[in-house]
Amino acid sequence: LGWLAAHRGLAPLRRMTAAARKLSADGLSLRLDEAGAPAEVREFADAFNGMLARLEASFTRLSDFSADIAHELRTPVSNLMTQTEVALSRARSSDEYREVLASNLEEFERIARMVGDMLFLAQAENGRLPRPVETVQLDDEAHALVEFYEALAEDRRVGIVLEGRARTTGDRLMLRRALSNLLSNALRHTPAGGTISIAIHDVDEDRDGQAHGKVELSVSNPGEPIAPDQLQRIFDRFHRAGGTRASQGEGAGLGLAITRSIVLAHGGDIRAASADGMTRFVITLPRAADAPGPLPSHTGAA
Repeated sequence: LGWLAAHRGLAPLRRMTAAARKLSADGLSLRLDEAGAPAEVREFADAFNGMLARLEASFTRLSDFSADIAHELRTPVSNLMTQTEVALSRARSSDEYREVLASNLEEFERIARMVGDMLFLAQAENGRLPRPVETVQLDDEAHALVEFYEALAEDRRVGIVLEGRARTTGDRLMLRRALSNLLSNALRHTPAGGTISIAIHDVDEDRDGQAHGKVELSVSNPGEPIAPDQLQRIFDRFHRAGGTRASQGEGAGLGLAITRSIVLAHGGDIRAASADGMTRFVITLPRAADAPGPLPSHTGAA
């Protein structure tokens, strides 16, 4: 009688064991059935199912990563092969060979940037980004970038206006890279005579009856709007919104994905809106404890 009771009591565990034996890298969607199991076994099954969900997500990211980089490398590698085959099809002068090599070097540099960006994203998705904690004066970083892009903005007859002041904590260089991606993206899509606006200010979020200090940084620019269905995917790797707003060469469609990864690594959030001929990206970050009050605005290239 005791054996029968034990046999029946262990039945849920035997079912779970049989299900676990069926697991493989190709079948990680399977989950252990907790129905009819005692509380102790249900707790184990819940933890095991959670582990399976994490493994499935990791395998999916790895598969997507491989597919994305294979797809994006196909074009530059094909270009290199074609140019080299044409160059070798007949004897050419040294100047012609030099021109081919210079063109190939550009493709190699593009591939190197793409691989570097993909490795950065892979580290970010696995929580392996180094994150030195320091106080970052966002308006100072933005002002430095405005000066950096000033010549390009003047060449394109685009103005840049910066206003506001706020502090956050994190990696200064990574945060500058995130803002640089947004600013260069805005410059590519702002028509001549338009003005890019960068606004930085403190905000208070009310959660559970408590105020939580945040910093909001927005980059707005006039130009061709992003379709609503594209806004949901604008931060995906290699996404090209209608073939117009994504990277046209230098960024390989990774700039916004990198920006999002940096922001998330800093405990923040990023969103985009596009309507009435104006596109706006908004980054929200935790506020530094010793944030200063508002100071005069900076004005960039006109």
